[in-house]
Amino acid sequence: MFDTMFITKVAAGLFGAWLILLLGKWGAEEIYHAETHGEASYVIEVAGAEVEEPAEEIDVVALVASADVGKGEAVFRKCSACHKVDGTDGVGPHLNGVVGRNIAAVDGFGYSGALAGIDGDWTAENLYGFLLNPKGWAPGTSMGFAGLKKADDKANVIAYLASLAE
Repeated sequence: MFDTMFITKVAAGLFGAWLILLLGKWGAEEIYHAETHGEASYVIEVAGAEVEEPAEEIDVVALVASADVGKGEAVFRKCSACHKVDGTDGVGPHLNGVVGRNIAAVDGFGYSGALAGIDGDWTAENLYGFLLNPKGWAPGTSMGFAGLKKADDKANVIAYLASLAE
């Protein structure tokens, strides 16, 4: 009824499929398990994933006074995709002269309602809070940036922005 060639073909098909399954599993283990490759190249931070400890009080003015303008310019490159410092607006308003300027005060720029409804100036403290968590500082803002986590980075960027004239 079955000749040996038919049985050989069925066995070869089964063993071939099994071999492909084993090689695929081995390949996936090698590619997708980061613990065998060292540190992850990027980490996606998720809000609310960790219990936040109460933040320590930071003297923002003193931190900005000791900040490095050159390092701030380097960190500002993250912001330069949307913001310019040459007096022209991009996706976001221009940021030259922003320190001390009224919030949502660039003429002709269409601010989100969240920022347009905030009174006051962009002081070092306000900028620090905004750069830490834009959506937390101004809920409803259309700015999609997640914020800067390092205190030195925020202080350096504020010092850099303070060094730019309107």
